[in-house]
Amino acid sequence: MADPVYTIGIDLGTTNSVVAYAPTEVPKGQRPEIRVFRIPQLIDAGTLEKRDALPSFILVPGAYDVAEGGLVLPWDENNNLAVGEYARERGAELPHHLIASSKSWLCHPLVDRNKPILPWEGPDESAKRSPVEAASIILRHMRDAWNHEMAAEDEDLRMENQDVLLTVPASFDAVARELTVKAAEMAGLANITLLEEPQAAFYAWIESAGEDWREQVGKGDLVLVFDVGGGTSDFSLISVSEEEGELVLERIAVGDHLLVGGDNMDLALAYTVSKRISKGKKLDAWQMRGLWHACRKAKEVLLSDPDREDYSVTILGRGSGLIGGTIKKKLTRKEVEEIVLYGFFPQCDLDARPSGQKTGIKEVGLSYESDPAITHHLARFLNRQQREGERIVPSAILFNGGATKSELVREQVVDVLSSWIEPESGQGVREIENEDFDLTVARGAAYYGFARRGQGIRIRGGLNMTYYIGVAASLPAVPGMPAPIKALCVAPFGMEEGTQVVLQDQEFVLVVGEKVKFDFLGSTVRLDDTPGMVVDDWEEDVEEITTIETTLDGEPGTALPVYLEVKVTEIGTLELWCVSREENTQRWKLEFNVREQVLEEEEEEEWEEDEEDEEDEEEGKDEERR
Repeated sequence: MADPVYTIGIDLGTTNSVVAYAPTEVPKGQRPEIRVFRIPQLIDAGTLEKRDALPSFILVPGAYDVAEGGLVLPWDENNNLAVGEYARERGAELPHHLIASSKSWLCHPLVDRNKPILPWEGPDESAKRSPVEAASIILRHMRDAWNHEMAAEDEDLRMENQDVLLTVPASFDAVARELTVKAAEMAGLANITLLEEPQAAFYAWIESAGEDWREQVGKGDLVLVFDVGGGTSDFSLISVSEEEGELVLERIAVGDHLLVGGDNMDLALAYTVSKRISKGKKLDAWQMRGLWHACRKAKEVLLSDPDREDYSVTILGRGSGLIGGTIKKKLTRKEVEEIVLYGFFPQCDLDARPSGQKTGIKEVGLSYESDPAITHHLARFLNRQQREGERIVPSAILFNGGATKSELVREQVVDVLSSWIEPESGQGVREIENEDFDLTVARGAAYYGFARRGQGIRIRGGLNMTYYIGVAASLPAVPGMPAPIKALCVAPFGMEEGTQVVLQDQEFVLVVGEKVKFDFLGSTVRLDDTPGMVVDDWEEDVEEITTIETTLDGEPGTALPVYLEVKVTEIGTLELWCVSREENTQRWKLEFNVREQVLEEEEEEEWEEDEEDEEDEEEGKDEERR
């Protein structure tokens, strides 16, 4: 394959996806010219237009939901799905045929992400797609659109032959990253590199600032990348230090994956308006979806235009049984400010924590945060970074994501952060100017393509959390009590791409000839643990992620001494290997199992049902025999 002609950055977003690109050959001393690829997409049945962003929505229509020929694409005459603008708009009328937020499902540990479950609660099982496949459909649309517009018949210009950088939330764990790579491979993009979205936003700022970036941040600065998009909130801390007279950037902390963002704000506004529109009668799903979209527009206008005091929101009626004709209600600036600013970005102390009552039994759907106050989550994130009681507050903040377009929102967050700084310091938190809040991540990813080839500034990053494997303690067996599990650190926070750890001084025993499993654990709190360290009491700081498993060849029941090797690949994924200590040095790769938790729960339910049946059948018989 010829050398890539372009470096391409792809922002696979929860709400919108964007592609940016630049030629790989840049004259020495010049900056790359990064452009946004305008993505052809259906905006109505049979109508194709180019847009800067591709809404991350997939419409899986029924037999009569779209006119015949309405989904034809220039590169696919037999296309039977809609991706993008038309999918979002038509899907508002067909909510059970719409796949939305597939990226959030991609990191949902309680579902089988390889199983066709989307649209969630959709009517037709045969038409459903898995979260991995849904992500691949969006990526494939961008690939095919690029190949149609940019490559034509030139194989060297096809997207799959370029240097592709695909962004993921900084909070994505190793399993979600692996599944993202799988989705890209299904879309025909076998050679990609992963990049965290907050880092991409920072790269975009460096690219836009040019050499002046060193004038805006300096040694000792701690920069918070505050990324609030349509579906998620993402926090990262980047430190600025100096080595041999040069400024050095390093990502030193990453927040949790938070399902709260602009969509939640729009829905909160929709509920406020619906109470006035419906006059005590509940709006149906179709009307609420339309109202949701209308409130999004109202929010954007009222928070960006200081001269507007209100905005008219319109919803169509659904016959005389509920509301006849078209209804209009005004949403005022005061209402938007109270709901958005004080509901999602309230003033709070640095020791604040997310609140909200957790329900004992809930549906399996997406795990939205029970506390919508993003500043509460931010306070918890910064508190986790404290060392020896020292308060950690950033000196600068870079905003990203559509929810931060509003100057009022940005001012509110800066005020909250500044209130957390000790008064005697006489300092506040300054905002780093961002020219764009929608296209930044894709542009930054394209710039990273140059930086990793030595043609730009690099941010030191590595793994976004510390990873562990559960190891059973070597203790005498006690009837009715399983051996306690200890957490063995196998990959430290910040472990760089292309490096590996070999735990050769610690010996483990695997059983060959049958499946063996490990608990796979992670922590965004224990950032100083080193490979080989064993943590006894880990439940508070370390969380279960999934299981990893393998089946070793050999006589069943035979114990084999092994040691562990861990590698962070060049593309940003994690590999774990068991290596035999015998002369043949056989190696077995440990595979992530994204289904085990669900299967175990289903098996437990089946066991409970079987036990109930058995109790009925064996009632009155000897307990031991039963």
